[in-house]
Amino acid sequence: MSYSEAPLAFPILIGDIGGTNARFSILVDAYAEPTRFPNVRTADFATIDEAIQQAVLDKTSVQPRSAILAIAGPIRGDDIPLTNCDWVVRPNVMISGLGLEDVLVINDFEAQALAIAAISDEHREPIGPARDTITASRAVLGPGTGLGVAGLVHAQRAWMPVPGEGGHIDLGPRSARDLQIWPHLVPLDGRISAEQVLCGRGIQYLYHAICTADGIEPSLKEPADITTAGLAGADKAAAETLSLFATYLGRVAGDIAMIFMARGGVYLSGGIPQKILPALQKPEFRAAFEDKAPHAAMLRSIPTYVVTHPLAALAGLSAYARMPGNFGVSTEGRRWRR
Repeated sequence: MSYSEAPLAFPILIGDIGGTNARFSILVDAYAEPTRFPNVRTADFATIDEAIQQAVLDKTSVQPRSAILAIAGPIRGDDIPLTNCDWVVRPNVMISGLGLEDVLVINDFEAQALAIAAISDEHREPIGPARDTITASRAVLGPGTGLGVAGLVHAQRAWMPVPGEGGHIDLGPRSARDLQIWPHLVPLDGRISAEQVLCGRGIQYLYHAICTADGIEPSLKEPADITTAGLAGADKAAAETLSLFATYLGRVAGDIAMIFMARGGVYLSGGIPQKILPALQKPEFRAAFEDKAPHAAMLRSIPTYVVTHPLAALAGLSAYARMPGNFGVSTEGRRWRR
């Protein structure tokens, strides 16, 4: 492994590697549109190297010289396991086996942060009043399998992604209704974290807690069933689940906005915000986001958006690959070269 801030050489293989799906593209040069390849199910391939070879390299005559991979998992050492699948990213093996010269591995939510640096209006849906977007620090939250959080700090005329584990901050009750529901939520290691509620399984936990608090038998099982019934108003407990989910997400988003002083906006990424967009557009999300005395006026001035770009992480990685000088991405301990 070596440390270098030098730009990666084109063509560049770009990958967004999640627990269930992996998405790849190849960027031939700084001006070309990325060449997209069909999504890969991680369960269909024993290793990431096999997936890249069969699903990408065997389908094109372009031989990438470099790779930038965003992965859902901590990056420590030469063997990098993914959190929610059996793949292990081994950059040195990729270099020897796939003909690459240079491999950079970053956090998946770092890629989401890169994506919101210059996202266009067509790929974001405002929540609450539309405001002019200023060039200032931003933040992104992604309720999905878990709750990803990252900041994008603007300083020295560059965008600096700040990954972390913000989804594991504490989430506590505030209202009388919260106090009725909270004893029935499922704690993890003795506490309720934001991720325990603001994710796919969290929708289930919240729905069941509401039913238990009201002494009714849950009739819905899967998160998709709960969100569908809630959006349609077909189930009272499901409708309240979405209302409270939006409230709690607004509270956490407001906290993250203050932590990063995200005057440039807070962005909600991932599949869940897109699916429950009508619930987020109701007053509860913004009301909770802004309810941050003594800084309510500041929060009212911060815009919030749902990211609607279908491949936001790949777009963010491509932006970095084209113009690395515009971003303060740390490569130390995360870049391997031949």
